[in-house]
Amino acid sequence: MSPDGRFVLAIDLGTSGPKIALVDREGGVHSSVIESTKLMLLPGGGAEQDPEDWWRAIVDGTRALLSRSTIPPDRIAAVVATAQWSGTVPVNREGKHIGNALVWMDSRGAPHVQRRTGGFPTIEGYNVFRLWRWIRRTGGIPTNSGKDSVAHILFLKHEKPELYNEAYKFLEPKDYINLRLTGLFASSVEAMTLHWVTDNRRPLEIEYDHRLIRMLGLDREKLPDLKLAIDVLGQLTPATARELGLPAETPVVMGTPDLHSAAIGSGAVRDYEAHLYIGTSSWLTCHVPFKKTDIFHNLASLPAAIPGRYFVANEQETAGECVKFLRDRILFSQEDAFSTPAPPDFFDALERTVRQVPAGSGGVLFLPWLYGERTPVEDHVIRGGFLNLGLNANRAYMARAVLEGVALNTRWLLKYVEAFIGRRLPSINAIGGGANSAAWCQIFADVLDRPICQVERPIEANARGAGLLAWLALGKTTVPRIAESVKIARRFEPISEHRVLYDAYFRAFLEAYRASGKVIRRLHARN
Repeated sequence: MSPDGRFVLAIDLGTSGPKIALVDREGGVHSSVIESTKLMLLPGGGAEQDPEDWWRAIVDGTRALLSRSTIPPDRIAAVVATAQWSGTVPVNREGKHIGNALVWMDSRGAPHVQRRTGGFPTIEGYNVFRLWRWIRRTGGIPTNSGKDSVAHILFLKHEKPELYNEAYKFLEPKDYINLRLTGLFASSVEAMTLHWVTDNRRPLEIEYDHRLIRMLGLDREKLPDLKLAIDVLGQLTPATARELGLPAETPVVMGTPDLHSAAIGSGAVRDYEAHLYIGTSSWLTCHVPFKKTDIFHNLASLPAAIPGRYFVANEQETAGECVKFLRDRILFSQEDAFSTPAPPDFFDALERTVRQVPAGSGGVLFLPWLYGERTPVEDHVIRGGFLNLGLNANRAYMARAVLEGVALNTRWLLKYVEAFIGRRLPSINAIGGGANSAAWCQIFADVLDRPICQVERPIEANARGAGLLAWLALGKTTVPRIAESVKIARRFEPISEHRVLYDAYFRAFLEAYRASGKVIRRLHARN
């Protein structure tokens, strides 16, 4: 507990809903609650959420947390938000959202981005001269997948022009939360990176690049002004303070998106210290002291939440979502005549089951690309599945194969992350809901051939990271102190007997990607 008994209220808005926690200055989580929100998948690659649903869950969770806690509201030193990155909320001058949020899975803006970034001569689908300008200034370029924030804005501009014209600002999810908290329109420099309109060459002097804004056909006045993640944005409005049950003078720290807060909450804050996030999606990243881009594998070092630093940005689309798919679409379902509800102890049962299945899942191989892929390949069409199913296969084999398939995908990414940073990662801190599973941590250790360090209370890493960032903003902690604060619950060493097996599986995994692409594209074109 903080020496003065004060805490930061950290809001972590994920795709499945917000986690809200009280975090002390040592990164300890005093208590937390989880609320749920709905995701709407729409034809043509749409993925939306209702911002009012977010806010309802945040208010309900905050009031529930405060009611069950022994911490009085006047001991809350600040409020800070972190949230899913690469989302877009259109709001009017009054700060009201005027449409659903387009979240990180939405790809409907792809053709509009491609028109702005393509043209002869090309490399990887990009005009060579535009590519050079973008990479030199930002470190990357709008992805052809159409899942970046800028693609969402272009989709609205060209396909929902009335909404675009009515919008006063387009905000990232965490900036929309800040707007609800303070009534102020702003974003942080690292959060705006995926709009690809900021000059990131000097990490302490990031600003909008007006030529890039014109190249994309955006309107500067519809983008929020920029601050640092450790700036104090303002105070709770009186109305919001009453709604949440907090004092009106409580400061609100700018905060940062989920990738950035996870890096802090993992404790891996020194350069080249890596963490693996296993949530709905997944990523493998570390801080680095340089700006660099690997356009061929969709990797770049982008501005971090810690001022003056960069981190290696990447994302694999579905990780924990594959387990949810296994539960809700294969093992259990309430959508058809075979309706059977999942047991409340499903994850405990999964853990026990996976432990009983030998490494390799009896030859069953799972491909985890249920919603396309971003890194180390950008391929929004590729899809997943089970390979080598035989009459000896059962649900237990399929369950373990899902965990192994996600780990094999991470091994694919690991190869390019280590090439990018020019060194081998000696160990990797694991966070996110998937890191709660000891069986999965061991699978990752075996498949990656790297020690996996399970961070204490891994599902709260984002909230912890946001809380520690707020304490940094308040001058009550330092980056070196953060590195020492986050505790490791357990270390999983690779089992040497599994190395040859998983080497063979990894080769088969890559061959499966190359071989299945043409067939999947043919099927995709007909559906």
